[in-house]
Amino acid sequence: MRSPALAFAAAAILALEALALIVFALIEIVGLGSGDASSLPTAIALIVLTVIGAVALAAFAIGTRSGRSWARSGGIVFQVLAVAIALASLTIQPVQWLFTLAVGVPGLVCFVLLIATTRAENATPSE
Repeated sequence: MRSPALAFAAAAILALEALALIVFALIEIVGLGSGDASSLPTAIALIVLTVIGAVALAAFAIGTRSGRSWARSGGIVFQVLAVAIALASLTIQPVQWLFTLAVGVPGLVCFVLLIATTRAENATPSE
């Protein structure tokens, strides 16, 4: 039994996270152009990795909407990482609550949605 509403909600969050990473990459590019980078190779590598992450999240969003298990599992990995980063940000003083909540809450919600989507798709119909 497919659950299109759960899959759509999870895909929407994954797509928004991909969009956020693209915006972050653009901010990094502007910072690189203004000479804010202390190490050019490191800055370029960070931009490339950010774009790769955004492309992966976009692919997971499309795959999740299509009911692909590989996309849900990849999305779950990204959400676990997002929650871990949010929890790790609590150790930095002063605590940046906006960052912690902006990364942690969508990560946790999407994680729950992806698990619920998986359970709904693998549920055996009752007779």
